[in-house]
Amino acid sequence: MDIRQLNYFLEVAKLRSFTKASQSLHISQPTLSKMVKNLEELEVELIDRSARQIDLTDAGEVVYTQGQKVMASIDELSTYLYDVMNLKKGMIKIGIPPLIGVLFFPKIIKGFQQLYPDITIKLIEYGANRVQKAVEKGELDLGVAVLPVNEHLFDSNPFISEKMLLYVHNSHPLASKTHVEINELAQEKFILFNEDFTLHDRLIHACQQAGFEPNVAYESSQWDFIGEMIAENLGVSIFPQSIAAKVDSSIVKAVPITNPSISWDLGLILKKDKYISYASKQFLHYMNEQHSALYR
Repeated sequence: MDIRQLNYFLEVAKLRSFTKASQSLHISQPTLSKMVKNLEELEVELIDRSARQIDLTDAGEVVYTQGQKVMASIDELSTYLYDVMNLKKGMIKIGIPPLIGVLFFPKIIKGFQQLYPDITIKLIEYGANRVQKAVEKGELDLGVAVLPVNEHLFDSNPFISEKMLLYVHNSHPLASKTHVEINELAQEKFILFNEDFTLHDRLIHACQQAGFEPNVAYESSQWDFIGEMIAENLGVSIFPQSIAAKVDSSIVKAVPITNPSISWDLGLILKKDKYISYASKQFLHYMNEQHSALYR
């Protein structure tokens, strides 16, 4: 077994397709099939080829699970060596939910790149739930998540805290109120982020705590689409306070929520006990400075 064979097998196992894996790896399908077959010279069948769709055998599942750990260790070793040889260079893979990217990250990235022009940042947009899973698997160096997170899996660095507001069309009866309580929303149609987003579960839980099951009329992964739906008076939603500056106040009204208020606490998370590269350390340091300046 060599690393290339293992990497090819992992791609096939992840995508459950030789065709898709060959496209992803930019090699021909016959070459890929041969490399995986060579891996099976261990006299253990890894892939059940009798089914129409690719399935892993029990041995294949073991190789897939353990192989991911091997590749993660190799990637970490490469990062160690890169840091030794290129002290002030590197790349950071950061997962950010789309809403957070729109509100905060353009200025953050600009400020950081001015200080560290040789550090490359790769931003990957996922919902916060998916960000956590990707950080846990080692696919991302850092991720932005809604706090709190599982402290046994992640270290976290808070950087922003806001209140959540209700967003309604200006003609809505609640638009004229100075504040609303959660239980006043029992009969409303909600437009929420989908289940990839922590806010989805958090808002549903807040409604359940207030004694009702929310009527979720629409779901989306794009905050601006949700904003347009509110502007057409198709429902209400709950967003962070910062969004108020992004919507047309002549059409959409933001109303404070009380009893209870809902906080929106964000932090950068990293996998506990994972090696932190020079680039990631500097980004964490920069974000800590931004947090301190904001809440000084």
